[in-house]
Amino acid sequence: MQVQVRDNNVDQALRVLKKRLQREGVFREMKLRKYFEKPSEERVRRKAEAVRRSRKAARKQAIREGLIAAPKRPERTFGSRPGGAR
Repeated sequence: MQVQVRDNNVDQALRVLKKRLQREGVFREMKLRKYFEKPSEERVRRKAEAVRRSRKAARKQAIREGLIAAPKRPERTFGSRPGGAR
């Protein structure tokens, strides 16, 4: 994978590289390969991921069709932050 550095801006090139690696799933793959995963555990994990994906797709489809209400977003308050001043 290659990223071009423009105008000696290495920070921006690193950001682009990290975003591409994230999109390709390299970080996730590295995390999974850190320890050995038994084949039975891998099957269970993959099946659970598939169930999660299908439920998410069904939920989005139901929201689009108006069968269920979309989740409410928390209102943003501008001003002081909770937990201390910044």
